Amino acid sequence: MLNRVILQGRLVADPELRHTQNNIAVATYRIAVDRNYATRDANGNRQTQADFINIVSWRQSAEFVAKYFTKGRMILVEGQLQVRDYTDRDGNRRYVTEVVTDNVQFCDSRRDNQSSGSYGQSSYGATTAPSSYAPQTASPANEFAELNDDDGELPF
Repeated sequence: MLNRVILQGRLVADPELRHTQNNIAVATYRIAVDRNYATRDANGNRQTQADFINIVSWRQSAEFVAKYFTKGRMILVEGQLQVRDYTDRDGNRRYVTEVVTDNVQFCDSRRDNQSSGSYGQSSYGATTAPSSYAPQTASPANEFAELNDDDGELPF
């Protein structure tokens, strides 16, 4: 059987970072993912529709997301779809559908979102170590930024 999800969308709010009783980091956030089709309104204008999907990242991935992602940033998540249920305080059974990530990646640059500096495409998964991720500000004369990376590996 196969349970694999790959989604690209924008964060609808800043990620929320918490820690379990065993001090394991967990980040929860939602992304808006556009549908592949668009509808037309009464005037013939194209209207895209989006789905809002709950995402959960654990451990180092959670810390990475909480540190570098903010509302409006484009993100690519890979993981597994999880459906769980619980009973609320009123005794009603509730269902939660979410994607539990294995890997997260930037899909935009800081310039796209904030008009200053530049990020290269970077990713972080639960089983890989991050590179020395240090966003730098580009000089006005040069659109490319120097990276402080002493290990000789590319930052993406």
